Amino acid sequence: MSEREPLVIVQAVILRDAVGGSGREVLLSVRSDLFGWELPGGTPEAGETREESLAREVREETGLEIAIEAAVGDWVRRGFRPHTARIYRCRVVGGGERPSHETPRLAWFDADDPPPALFPWYREPLADALVPGKAPVAREDWQGPGTIWRAMKIDLGMRWRGLP
Repeated sequence: MSEREPLVIVQAVILRDAVGGSGREVLLSVRSDLFGWELPGGTPEAGETREESLAREVREETGLEIAIEAAVGDWVRRGFRPHTARIYRCRVVGGGERPSHETPRLAWFDADDPPPALFPWYREPLADALVPGKAPVAREDWQGPGTIWRAMKIDLGMRWRGLP
């Protein structure tokens, strides 16, 4: 009996200087199948490195070309939908911002004050990405009933308001 490979996903904390020059902004997206703000990214395809996968996923979901500045770390998520998320801090180097069929809504937010509808499992990676020079972290994240309930409330609240 063989064990299944653990699911690995890659995600980007894409930062820019805030319009007006005060602070930084982070790009967040809303997927078409799950309503709540999250980091762009996805699953590597066969033969891709994690970095190549991240660049492809961000381009497909946002229309933007990115440069990876640093690995923020790995989040081993247990409980609901176990996986490991490799998070990278990135900046935009080209392309044109545009939503996609997979991510119909994109928006820039104050990186130090993310929206309440940011899914709970992205708050810690975002905070870690904002610390300059921080070594990559390795964290475990339990996605139990409380976390999933908070995510469901975000999803249902956005659907109720007709978002995205």
